[in-house]
Amino acid sequence: MQEQLDVLCIGMALVDSIIKGFDPEPVSASGYRAVSGSLNVGGEAVNAAMASAKLKMKTAIMCSLGEDQAGDMIIAALERCGVRTDRILRSAEHPTPVTTMFVRDDGTRKSITNQAHRYNFHPEHYAAQTADAKALLLGSLFRAPFDESEILNKLLKQAKQAGQLIFADTKLPNFRRLGMEDFSESWPLIDYLTPNEDEARFFSGKDDPEEMADVFLKYGVRNVVIKLGAKGCYFKNAKTSIRMPAFDIPAVDATGAGDNFLAGLASELLRGESIHEAIIFASACGAICTTAVGAGTALESREQVLQFLRDHSV
Repeated sequence: MQEQLDVLCIGMALVDSIIKGFDPEPVSASGYRAVSGSLNVGGEAVNAAMASAKLKMKTAIMCSLGEDQAGDMIIAALERCGVRTDRILRSAEHPTPVTTMFVRDDGTRKSITNQAHRYNFHPEHYAAQTADAKALLLGSLFRAPFDESEILNKLLKQAKQAGQLIFADTKLPNFRRLGMEDFSESWPLIDYLTPNEDEARFFSGKDDPEEMADVFLKYGVRNVVIKLGAKGCYFKNAKTSIRMPAFDIPAVDATGAGDNFLAGLASELLRGESIHEAIIFASACGAICTTAVGAGTALESREQVLQFLRDHSV
């Protein structure tokens, strides 16, 4: 029998085609220029799984991939990081999603998705394969597979019956109109929720981070971290609140920074660290991620993060 997992990541897996420094002025009737272009594995579940494994968490992933070269590329990258891939669901009927991302000079980005991103696999049908981890990391609430309340709620109930911690990130819905009320049964089952500022504003209807957090807490989420980019992050639960500034480093590409943050937060809380120390560590993981193009490029190890924390202050 294999050891119990620390972390099981569930959600989107894809390949990012990252275009950096795109010049919108055409050089010919059909030609444009950019500073660089690269292919990188991505998707919230992949990014968090790779980061978790690098942080010495026993990690597996459950996601859906096509029987295609993009899927092969993702599996190879996961296995190089030490992520268990035996729970990946592959199908010739559903291609692996490929996202085109345009990255600005400050690291912010815009993305283009397609119909392949809509496929909803059903992780709740595989209870035996999701119950053996200390924590579940759900990378993309409001995106497939977690854009259907029945899928999310059944999985969360199974997780709570198994005594698992639930960490969840959010995404803005891209193919369906969704809001807080659509997941009303699920919010009280989530232990840690980590939306970014734009997502929190969209779902809460508020502009102030504390007010944003209050909306999620009112719906029953136990702990909320609002990621504020260059402004740091804001944590709140029923007992305390923490404002954490960002690390002052030059950002190259913010792709996957939130997923690396989520992995760092979960890894330290599973190690028994306080929420304050876990947020500092998670912030360092997110900051390191932004120093190179691609979500899984810059973060290498837990020792690297600890050295970063020795060298930088918030």
